[in-house]
Amino acid sequence: MAGRRQNDTNRRGERRKAADAKPARRGWRLWLRRLILWGLALALLAALFVGLAVAFAARSLPSFYQLQATQVGQTIVVRARDGSEIVELGPSYGQWLSSEEIPQVMKDAMIAVEDRRFRSHFGIDPIGLARALYVAVTDDTRVAATSTITQQLARNVFLNSNRTLDRKLREAVLAVALETKFTKEQILELYLNKVYFGGGAYGVDSASRKFFSHPATRLSTAEAAIIAGLVKAPSRYSPTADVDAAVDRASVVLRLMREQGRISASEASVDVSAVNLKEETGQNSVRYFTDWALPQLDLLLPETFEPIEVWTTLDTGMQRAATASIKANTPEGAQGALVSLDRDGAVLALIGGTDYVQTNYNRATDAMRQPGSSWKLFVYLAALEAGYTPEDRVVDAPVTIEGWSPRNSGGSYAGPIDLRTAFAYSKNTVAAQLGNEVGFGTVASMARRFGITTPVSTYPSMVLGSSEVRLIDMTRAFAAVATGGSSVEPYGILKVTTASGELLYQHERAREVQLVPDHVAAGITDLLQTAVNTGTGRAAQIGRPVAGKTGTTNSNKDGYFVGFSSGITTGVWMGRDDNARVASLQGGRAPAQAFAAYMRYAVRNRPIEEFDTDLQLPEWQLEPDDEQMFGDPDDYYFIDEQGNLIEPGRPQDQGEDYFPYPDQPGGGAGVGPGEGDRPRLPGQPPRRPVGQPLPGDPAPDAPAAASDDFLRRATGEGAEQQQQRQPRQPNPPPPQ
Repeated sequence: MAGRRQNDTNRRGERRKAADAKPARRGWRLWLRRLILWGLALALLAALFVGLAVAFAARSLPSFYQLQATQVGQTIVVRARDGSEIVELGPSYGQWLSSEEIPQVMKDAMIAVEDRRFRSHFGIDPIGLARALYVAVTDDTRVAATSTITQQLARNVFLNSNRTLDRKLREAVLAVALETKFTKEQILELYLNKVYFGGGAYGVDSASRKFFSHPATRLSTAEAAIIAGLVKAPSRYSPTADVDAAVDRASVVLRLMREQGRISASEASVDVSAVNLKEETGQNSVRYFTDWALPQLDLLLPETFEPIEVWTTLDTGMQRAATASIKANTPEGAQGALVSLDRDGAVLALIGGTDYVQTNYNRATDAMRQPGSSWKLFVYLAALEAGYTPEDRVVDAPVTIEGWSPRNSGGSYAGPIDLRTAFAYSKNTVAAQLGNEVGFGTVASMARRFGITTPVSTYPSMVLGSSEVRLIDMTRAFAAVATGGSSVEPYGILKVTTASGELLYQHERAREVQLVPDHVAAGITDLLQTAVNTGTGRAAQIGRPVAGKTGTTNSNKDGYFVGFSSGITTGVWMGRDDNARVASLQGGRAPAQAFAAYMRYAVRNRPIEEFDTDLQLPEWQLEPDDEQMFGDPDDYYFIDEQGNLIEPGRPQDQGEDYFPYPDQPGGGAGVGPGEGDRPRLPGQPPRRPVGQPLPGDPAPDAPAAASDDFLRRATGEGAEQQQQRQPRQPNPPPPQ
């Protein structure tokens, strides 16, 4: 009995437990149904949202023909002065190819490597997405690509390459929208004509012309595989960067094509000979010129993104000659630069270094280096403007100025010489004395006047070129001398047009300013010509008149030569970028030789032009003999300090205030206007005061203009005063 009761109790307990479990099971199923319903509702809402987003995106998408006409960047075609194309910058698009014109092997190669299920998906590849998620979960060292061809097209045309969730979602919506609006063939046509393949090439036709030198309609299987392999990493696999890497990547494409049955095993091979790069004309030294000229478009043109053509001043023949001369004459381990200007400032050639591919630093327009003795141009300009002439005598002797003692390059001194010889042989001591006489600030102001834009010091050593300058500025200064002292403004752009020929900009010649008087320009030209004919610049001779100046800095760190002939002015610099010494680098050697090699070509078709070195001095600077052109010298009368008229050739009473040497205190009494203030170097013989003989000249027999007896009677002076008067002797001349 007891056992039966126990069993009944157990059965009742089990029934109670089962009764209690039924509500729990009903609650779990209820929540599961609710979750499913909510999930379905959310999925429907998400689908509705995506559908609406896709519908709106598809509605706002441009038409196929609008997409066909749009470009992702501005193309700039740069032309030489004769109209020939020298370089094309920015994206290159080639010819637009329709789907029928694109070789099937090109389509197959692209689909095989980028999107094997392109023909079956709806813009997004669910299988590829699931595979990418699986790889991301199981192998954190690999990241599988998930973008389809349609997604890549959406990103390239409408979005950027930011790796954000928002961008991926918008990319997916746009991809589905593209699939709903365009056919698969249209999408593939847009993609193959717009995708970037490296080297500035957009589209298969541009890539084919750049890498294989023929249109894309003639692509072979191997060539198509190379182009298709570029999309993954254009900069890494581009044939212009690494031919072997491009061939290895193409082998991967061919293997995928064979695995997918798109080609046979015999076609799945490629070698380096398949790459036949198009010859890039003007891609080296011309880029120095375009790097300087094209940024000026930001100031010359309104903002525009349409293709433009820039017509420049560059002469391709001169550019090649300049490149050859720099490469042939630059010392080993050094760099060279050259700037050549026409008489109106047009840049005919510009070289910023020996090789643009190795280094694109533009030493012609950006580098600041010491010009050495070529800076003496400004010292002598200031001296000529102050009244010196090429025939004036100067003294080449040791000198110390404010504790600075310059030395000549050879260590010797020539003694008394004329200004022309001092310049021709680049005498440092004479330049130092001239700078001290006219003022170092005056020399700096002259350099500024002639276009030097870099800081200029006013320490005494500045006369030897211690201030750093740009080569293009020094060339500009010499060009101003070549034009007779008129200002020159370098320019490189003649005009800018659209691809259809609409004129956007036309160069207008800058207003000329006379920087120095004509006689100063003629005088400095005389000095510059002598420097080439007989002085330090003899290596720059080219068989016709040349004027120029050499320059060499301490320890041969910089070599300069700047000169002009037949309306062309050319500056050459050589040195090392690290400012180290270059053995045997002197301005009169390699730079002058490079100048001559280039100029022989540059002026070959120009008439020979003789320099105007005839000094038509201003009236205040004329000697007495020169003044005969103004009339009979006998008609000239001068007034002494007492107001007495003095005929030419007759001495006046030389009292204690008379100084026959203009450089003595009060010097210049009785001389022509401005003559008494004219600076004079130590040892330079004084000018003869106008109408006054120098000491040692025989005294003429004619009496003085007014006798002492006449003066005593006129002034009423008595005998007592007469006895007190003592005769005064003229001051002795200073030692020579």
